[in-house]
Amino acid sequence: MADNEWFKSWFDTKYYHILYKDRDESEADRFIKNIAGYLEIEPGSYVLDLACGSGRHAKKLCDLGFKVVGADLSENSISTAKKSKAENLEFIVHDMRQVISNYTFDYVFNMFTSFGYFEDKSDNDAVLQSIHTMLNSQGILILDFMNVEKVIDNLISEEKKQIDGLEFEIARSYDQSHITKDISFVDEGKRYHFQERVQALKLEDFEELMLRNGFNILRTFGNFDLEPFNASISDRLIIIAAKSE
Repeated sequence: MADNEWFKSWFDTKYYHILYKDRDESEADRFIKNIAGYLEIEPGSYVLDLACGSGRHAKKLCDLGFKVVGADLSENSISTAKKSKAENLEFIVHDMRQVISNYTFDYVFNMFTSFGYFEDKSDNDAVLQSIHTMLNSQGILILDFMNVEKVIDNLISEEKKQIDGLEFEIARSYDQSHITKDISFVDEGKRYHFQERVQALKLEDFEELMLRNGFNILRTFGNFDLEPFNASISDRLIIIAAKSE
């Protein structure tokens, strides 16, 4: 893993958690309940929340009676997640491009656009191959990504956010391959700059990726209420995929 990968530094700072402190918990709860009901996930199923952040989805999965592992590269996020102790809930520091040894899962969740972070696109294959290895023979992958086409059409190029006494200056851009968010702010007289840079993957890109790595797309949804995906208007691209080999 290259030392200069943007997510390695940004996700492990306190500022990342400040900027995104007001993420909608009720929205996450609604989606987890909706998707668990749609898939008819049985209590006691083994579930991996891959790139779990501070664990908000993992905790909700656990509350539904599943045996859950949350994995994330950020030691800071995992440290925060571990403060929520529960039976059948475990958090580990882990690079999503690698297999977690000695675990097999019935379901793998990859939530909230936690894919396509890498400059080397072969890393996308590495992630899917590791998921394929960790799923049992009937395993299901649930991947939640931004709807790139709508994001590009409605890109807000510049904005400012005041949070906890900090003014975040946010600039967004699209270069035909990535959607980039530059984040700048001053704290205690020092100026900081971080960047989020995500591949602009559309449904057809995921279709190719899934097929190449042994997955069959079963269904797509366009939002957390599981309405059909429409590239022009949907808020999300949610993919349900099964191992095909």
